[in-house]
Amino acid sequence: MISVKEAEDILGRSLLPIHLETVPLDKSLGRVLAEEIVADRDFPPYNRVTMDGIAIKGAYYEKGQAVYKIEKVVAAGEPRYAIKDESSCVEIMTGAVLPDGLDTVIRYEDVTIENGEATILVDNVKTGQNVHGKGTDRTKGEPIVPKGRVMGAAEIAIGATVGKTHLKVHKLPSVVIVSTGDELVPIDQTPEPHQIRASNALMLQAAVQSLGLPVAIRHLTDDHEAVIKGVRQLLNDFEILVFIGGSSRGKYDYIPETLEENGVSRYFYKVKQRPGKPFWFGAREAGNQFVFALPGNPVSCFLCMEKYFKPWLKNSLGVVEHKEMATLKEDIHFKPPLTYFAPVRLEYKGGQYTAIPMSGQGSGDLANLADADAFMQLPEDQQTFPTGSTYPIIKYRHAL
Repeated sequence: MISVKEAEDILGRSLLPIHLETVPLDKSLGRVLAEEIVADRDFPPYNRVTMDGIAIKGAYYEKGQAVYKIEKVVAAGEPRYAIKDESSCVEIMTGAVLPDGLDTVIRYEDVTIENGEATILVDNVKTGQNVHGKGTDRTKGEPIVPKGRVMGAAEIAIGATVGKTHLKVHKLPSVVIVSTGDELVPIDQTPEPHQIRASNALMLQAAVQSLGLPVAIRHLTDDHEAVIKGVRQLLNDFEILVFIGGSSRGKYDYIPETLEENGVSRYFYKVKQRPGKPFWFGAREAGNQFVFALPGNPVSCFLCMEKYFKPWLKNSLGVVEHKEMATLKEDIHFKPPLTYFAPVRLEYKGGQYTAIPMSGQGSGDLANLADADAFMQLPEDQQTFPTGSTYPIIKYRHAL
């Protein structure tokens, strides 16, 4: 049995090889960028007006001029206009190109316009106001979006702005969630007293889909021959296999030995933690296929997915994880010398999280996951975790 830190280190050294592909910009949402998006010209590409109003040359206002003859009305989308008389002004709209010879914009609310002239009504005009200067955001050739960024709506807008119709991204690996056991029945069936509905597979599928990956679901019964045949087929079809149950020491737990018979080496089995101790991880010799065998109890299964699998997958895809912390609002006591992942409800105030422990009925208490927002990671070398102390959290829901 290894520590949580040892498990993290092994996973960190055993990442999925990165492969790249090119996708259309409108299909890149949620994908990890494998190239920089750079400015194809200065941003903004011209001195851009940010208010509807009049444009003047500030030096004339500084000399005391308050009344300006209107030389032209300039709309957004028109080519750059060159002022003929710099002591005059133009009416101008938001987004328009500031005319050559002018440098300051006064909004309509601060002027009156009569008989072709604009009169400034305020005495606090500053030269350069209400103008978004050319190249002040980025200059041509300067990076805007770095490699490794997960593409969101803002990044797609930037890609469109610079004319990137296609992007190079990290190729998504093929993933399968494999439930095991004769006690499971489909969710649309009424289980017998000795059966349960197969909820874990859908739970893990949703967790992986939240990262933008397509996920298949399969099921293996507790028949030895069926497991042998099924594992071989799964290894032929998928890069990442995530088994639920079937990896302990029970009489019908055939998964580990079948994996090893098919060239999958075990990197570790059992982690000094609660919940989720019977966690198995390994890889095929070539290092391009990885297998996770998670505990069958729902809370243990979910914890291992959130604590280990999702960070491992993000790390493999080049996504940087940021650790978050929370402060305990109540004492927690936990005696066994194991890392304890305590379910907590989170409150967010003043830029900080406060964690309220949620009592439950152990690793089989699936309903408790709906009451909590996160797991708080409590170290194995303590038994008492006092109010006001701060520890890492694994957040799986946004706190209200």
